[in-house]
Amino acid sequence: MNIPTRPLALGLLVIAFSALVLGRAQAGGGHFYAPVTDTVVKEECGGCHLAFAPSMLPARSWTRMMGDLQHHFGTDASLDPGTAKKITDYLTANAADQAGQRYSTKLLRGLPQAQSPLRITELPHWIKEHREVAASEWQQSAVRSKANCAACHAGAERGYYED
Repeated sequence: MNIPTRPLALGLLVIAFSALVLGRAQAGGGHFYAPVTDTVVKEECGGCHLAFAPSMLPARSWTRMMGDLQHHFGTDASLDPGTAKKITDYLTANAADQAGQRYSTKLLRGLPQAQSPLRITELPHWIKEHREVAASEWQQSAVRSKANCAACHAGAERGYYED
């Protein structure tokens, strides 16, 4: 039995290429970060700002942030110890440097191991991605802060940042 290999190889190539393209489209391309799914984290963090995807910072940053909630970016965001531990455990388990965080490695590119930034906007990759945004755009009333991702990224709450 002689099976033509050229059409079979071409067919397999088309299937592989389609799977790659469709997989990236469904996952938000290279700018998808799984949103917060824990209800406590959504409620406690998302009550004041976008509940940022844990995969946007390394575990050491989340540990540092959660260890000083009384000085949380100029606000006292203190929590009872049990709630703080639950949130810390969730954030660190799903952090950028934990296994399986598909797109997070690029956010950590260029970040020295000794650094534990508290702001996503301090990451070298974030700075590179936003280098062409004029300073005046950050000052607009609809934006007001570099941390207001949803002002420019309509899908931020769902984990999509490619706009």
